[in-house]
Amino acid sequence: MIAVLRHFSCMTLLALGLGLAGCANDAPTSSVEPTEEVSGPMVGPRWNLLLVGTSERLELSPTPYFQIGADGRVSGHDGCNAFKSNVSLGDNQRIEFGQLASTRKACPDMQDAQRVTAMLDDAYRYLIDHGRLVFFGPDQRVLGGFRRVD
Repeated sequence: MIAVLRHFSCMTLLALGLGLAGCANDAPTSSVEPTEEVSGPMVGPRWNLLLVGTSERLELSPTPYFQIGADGRVSGHDGCNAFKSNVSLGDNQRIEFGQLASTRKACPDMQDAQRVTAMLDDAYRYLIDHGRLVFFGPDQRVLGGFRRVD
């Protein structure tokens, strides 16, 4: 549902060429409250972006990643901005990220960075196989994948 209820952020407005003076600060835009204790193979390790969709590699620096803590807090980077969120993990590999709070700085690769955060927003289920994590949308379409970094 979060993907459907996306709001216009400074990042979106900047991408549309409607830059706002207050958008280019380094502070997260909102605080992220922990949700609940979470556990499982996704919790703890860092996950680096591998693919968007089934085969597209993005050349972003730094490499986009995320990490989930046992308290349900998520931290990461989309290749342009640091972000924080929270996550709920449910039965049958169900996943739902909360609203992402981002530093919202403009960068040359902002469109690709937004594709990374959209993948997290749209994630509905996941599958982990041999250190690779794949996100699926509600329609079972592959959204992209990440690689576990030990």
